[in-house]
Amino acid sequence: MGDNAALQMWTMRVLYLGLALFVMFFSLLPLQTLPQGWAGPDLIVALTFAWILRRPEYVPPLLVAGVMLLGDLMFHRPPGLWAALVLVAAEALRARHIGLRDLTFAVEWVSVATTLVVITLAYRTILAVLIVDQAPLGLSFIQLLMTMMCYPLVVLVSQSVLGVRKLAPGDIDALGGRT
Repeated sequence: MGDNAALQMWTMRVLYLGLALFVMFFSLLPLQTLPQGWAGPDLIVALTFAWILRRPEYVPPLLVAGVMLLGDLMFHRPPGLWAALVLVAAEALRARHIGLRDLTFAVEWVSVATTLVVITLAYRTILAVLIVDQAPLGLSFIQLLMTMMCYPLVVLVSQSVLGVRKLAPGDIDALGGRT
């Protein structure tokens, strides 16, 4: 039983990494040569938050930091800034996941949306203080809204297709502890 749970945990960690790399790959494909007037959602952040609130043992902090740092490097963002903000936000959500487990999805969605707004504002503020060129405010706002709007879809796919569900009180998690 213990070996099966550990295997499942590592399988889900590899799946998270694979999904993140898949999203990065398709985000970097040159599908259009003209710049778009809108920005798509940050699916990696939405996936990270959804999995942390459902099964935090599947997404350890070092894996989140590595994926986000790789995203910073691949998407030409200031290395480490977005990764650090997402990691801090993910750990804040991880600390509240037990309290959010028993509440409705709407409360979870509002909590994630609030966290997204805070880290986006912090990111833009830090870049402004350091006088670093950044995307127009409108594009950042569109990406924030798109990420908030796609979060329920990411949760639905995570639960129904990938099997990442919240544990009920008293269930045994992948680490062998009772929740």
